[in-house]
Amino acid sequence: MNETAIVLVRSIIAFGTLLIFTRFLGKQQVSQITFFDYILGITIGSMAANLSTDIATDAWPNWVGLLSWTVMVYIFQKVTVKSRQASVYIDGEPVIVIMNGEIMDEVMKKLRFRLSDLQEQLREKGVFDINEVEYAVVEKDGQLSILKKAEYLPLTPKDINVRPEYKGIATELIYDGEIVKSNLKQLNKDEAWLKEQIAAKGFNEFAEVFLAVIAPNGSLFIDGFDDKMENPIDITDFKGLK
Repeated sequence: MNETAIVLVRSIIAFGTLLIFTRFLGKQQVSQITFFDYILGITIGSMAANLSTDIATDAWPNWVGLLSWTVMVYIFQKVTVKSRQASVYIDGEPVIVIMNGEIMDEVMKKLRFRLSDLQEQLREKGVFDINEVEYAVVEKDGQLSILKKAEYLPLTPKDINVRPEYKGIATELIYDGEIVKSNLKQLNKDEAWLKEQIAAKGFNEFAEVFLAVIAPNGSLFIDGFDDKMENPIDITDFKGLK
């Protein structure tokens, strides 16, 4: 077997193994990635790359190493879920960097969290005046959570005794030309009903519909594959974009 075929086969094995292992570890690696998770992710990814392309060594030791690291990560996840002390030691814990409107400079020094980092993350949260901030917390993943002072908080319907209309979540009925039969069944609707709805919008077949969703109030949004615009807008016509 030539080198190209060997790399191809080993790449398929590495890809499948990595897919299975990451699914096994769950979504914490993506949704709540900490510095420790980040390092583990790089290490596991590097092992998968070696398994794929390092044809000078046998595939089996690389696969065993990848499996061993995955099992250790899984054990650490279980331990940190069961033990708060272990979680704090491994992943760290949230730290307050602004308290009662005052910047905790000593805390920031211990975290090696620069003032420019704080200002940048505040801007990302839409805060350009630090006077608006009551509390700011650096989370375990390094992101900043803020609580604005009461006078800067946005007005809510509850503040003015208004009961807003329930919005809910729209349900997909057709996605990329295919009927989502499970959603249709859940709504106690059939394909004949859906056929009537798309026909009212000028579509003859389900395959002509790019997306169809229904809101909790019963209103339908239907969009086809062919966007018919008599005078399509050219973005380059706007000043400053040419």
